[in-house]
Amino acid sequence: MPEFARMAAQRDPASVAIRDPNRSYTWAEVDDILNRTANLFLDSDLGPDRRVAVFAENAAETAFAHLGGLLGGTSTVPVNFHLTAEEAAYIFADSDSRIIFTDPTTVGRAQEAAKAAGVETLVMWGGPPPEGVVGWSVWLEAGRTEDPPNEVRPRPNLLYTSGTTGLPKGTDLPPTMFAGGDTMAEHLVALNRSRFAVHGTHLVVGPMYHTGPLSGMRLLAAGIPSVVLGRFDAEATLAAIEAHRCETAVMVPTHFIRLLALPEEVRSRYDVSSLQLVTHTGAKCPVEVKRAMIDWWGPVFVDAYGATEVGTTCSITSAEWLEHPGSVGRPIPPFEAMILDDDGDEVPPGTEGRLFFRDATGRGVIYPNDPEKTAAAHIAPAVFTLGEIGYVDSGGYVFITDRFSDMVVSGGVNVYPAESELVLIEHPAVADVACIGVPHSEMGEELKALVVPFHPTDPPDPDELITWCQERLSRYKCPRSVDLVEDIGRTTMGKVNKRALRAPYWVDVC
Repeated sequence: MPEFARMAAQRDPASVAIRDPNRSYTWAEVDDILNRTANLFLDSDLGPDRRVAVFAENAAETAFAHLGGLLGGTSTVPVNFHLTAEEAAYIFADSDSRIIFTDPTTVGRAQEAAKAAGVETLVMWGGPPPEGVVGWSVWLEAGRTEDPPNEVRPRPNLLYTSGTTGLPKGTDLPPTMFAGGDTMAEHLVALNRSRFAVHGTHLVVGPMYHTGPLSGMRLLAAGIPSVVLGRFDAEATLAAIEAHRCETAVMVPTHFIRLLALPEEVRSRYDVSSLQLVTHTGAKCPVEVKRAMIDWWGPVFVDAYGATEVGTTCSITSAEWLEHPGSVGRPIPPFEAMILDDDGDEVPPGTEGRLFFRDATGRGVIYPNDPEKTAAAHIAPAVFTLGEIGYVDSGGYVFITDRFSDMVVSGGVNVYPAESELVLIEHPAVADVACIGVPHSEMGEELKALVVPFHPTDPPDPDELITWCQERLSRYKCPRSVDLVEDIGRTTMGKVNKRALRAPYWVDVC
């Protein structure tokens, strides 16, 4: 076990290190589990990139698999547990993962995907494993209990993000999100310098296939106790904060909206005064929502604006935000914000344009297996965009006003319209289709399909089209509504102006 965590274990080995909705683990138990997991990885042939995939819902074991990978010089690949078997198989194969970790909710899809991807070893927790799958406790028993060597090189997670082609692309967890270091000893020292590490118990709220919850989970290796929640429940979140005196968490605006939707008598029932730092990511938070959360929980919020590929590019505290409401903050090193017009020229402060960032390290955005997509993400070396429109005020604060990329952010989850479009265009009653983001009071945005019927006098049923899509893609990737239209404005070059298609739906939205 890392030194920081071992110190916690020595102070009180019977105290709880991590708990989930099903059980809790003491520091002594975590010591044994992480040592066994790390040594099993070190003793396994995990290929040249040393990767394993975690295809499971939130649980203490999900954290153990990721942390054991970190300590065992292994890059873990968090896989969205909503994915279909076909979608998961692509990630298993593309990442060259050699072991798949799964649970009762995903094991059927995991088996099908592993077979398609040629992965032979599956390990399951949370219940009796089916034939051909190794039980977690049985797998652990084979692991050595001594500490793994501190000289092991820490490897970042490989995360998958989709794009305009509809195929997800792997990208290493960026340096701004990963403590780095040439050895695990150096990594753990850096991890203990995290702004979260100076506080107490951390609450893991979102799914651990997202960078925020994934990063928060690693605090356990710095000796910070963790509480892992399952699928989001607003009142259960408040109850956990009060019961375990949680001091830090990472959330998204949709969590705030659902918390604020609770009746006042429910909200006032719980004591959340233990909270010291709540980072929110995933999407720009509506002004009225952010203000209401600050009024309720106090000035404990830090907005971390960025993306999976690059980490946090801008940040703003509650105190700053109250002076600059609506801002996502000022750029943080190594990033510099740039607002460009359609000709690629920088514009003065306060002028709206396309938002770009320059990475002073020269790294920018990197997709290890896709040099073409890496090149396409930049307009100049290390100058990239997250696809949004905005402006920078005279004080250097960035404000987001619109998006020029197709991506839709729904409940903090990136949804790429191309995936649904490729499926819907295969329907025999669809002549053309464009999917766009439209306002949603809770999720921020939701996906809508604008469909041109092949036979206008005999159009397809919208519900049938949604079902068609859901049978072929994960539900979160599919449109929630369908509008039948005469035309989507596709040019002779095949291009569609998505911003123009979105505009009528956003007229009455501030």
